[in-house]
Amino acid sequence: MKNFYIAILVALSLLVVSSVFVINEGQRGIVFKFSKIKRDPQTNEMIVYAPGLHFKIPLIETVRKMDARIQTLDEAPDRFVTAEKKDLMVDSYAKWKIINFSTYFLRTSGSIDNAKALLKQRINNGLRTEFGSRTITEIVAGDRSTFMSKALESAGSSKEDLGIEVIDVRVKAINLPHEVSSSIYERMRAERTVVAKEHRSKGQEQSEIIRATIDAKVTVMLANAQKNSSELRGDGDAIAAKVYADAYNKDAEFFSFYRSLQAYENSFNSKNDIMVIKPDSDFFHYFNNDKKSKK
Repeated sequence: MKNFYIAILVALSLLVVSSVFVINEGQRGIVFKFSKIKRDPQTNEMIVYAPGLHFKIPLIETVRKMDARIQTLDEAPDRFVTAEKKDLMVDSYAKWKIINFSTYFLRTSGSIDNAKALLKQRINNGLRTEFGSRTITEIVAGDRSTFMSKALESAGSSKEDLGIEVIDVRVKAINLPHEVSSSIYERMRAERTVVAKEHRSKGQEQSEIIRATIDAKVTVMLANAQKNSSELRGDGDAIAAKVYADAYNKDAEFFSFYRSLQAYENSFNSKNDIMVIKPDSDFFHYFNNDKKSKK
């Protein structure tokens, strides 16, 4: 009997636990009874359970929970066509939340992926209308808040149709398609290359002009310096010749004797020097005079 009571107690505990469910903060719940949504008997409206502790019939009713917090719709960039029939890649995102869980569940089956797909279509329709009425210049240089607010208004109908409120729509980036941007970059690179070559050629031309001007100035300066050097050397030689001439005129005999001594010194500078010359030649004039004076 004791084991029987224990089994009964465990079964009752499991029954109580399975009959209780908790809806956390930031969630809402819907109860299914034999795969059918549980509705209010009086109004026949879907019953949406708020956060808290609730009860259900075990094994008969099941609970489906949905996120009631603010969600972010941030998908891959989409291609839009401008008024000039030019393609643009627009990267945008949206903030949204569920405000009518009954409508939301009926339209999306409670799938957040289905909700994002439907919501993205509505937001893109609004953005496509705004981009299609503007040129690229107006889009890039204009105020983005204008067409973002228009897109937000366009998505406002999702309140009634989807039970979703779109809080904000923002455009993160507007770019050209890859194939278009690549050709534009190549053209810009070619134009910059042409400009760079032009600047280099002009710089080379100026360099040659400056180098030729400097070379001409250096040539003139060297010629003037050579001229001045020659003039100074000529003046020095003239002064030296004059000094020698004045010295010679004052005492020609002493000057001749002094020059002879210099000749002797240069001729007999080394012990290995050999001279073959007559003793009575003019080279030994002062030596011979010295011998005569000693005699």
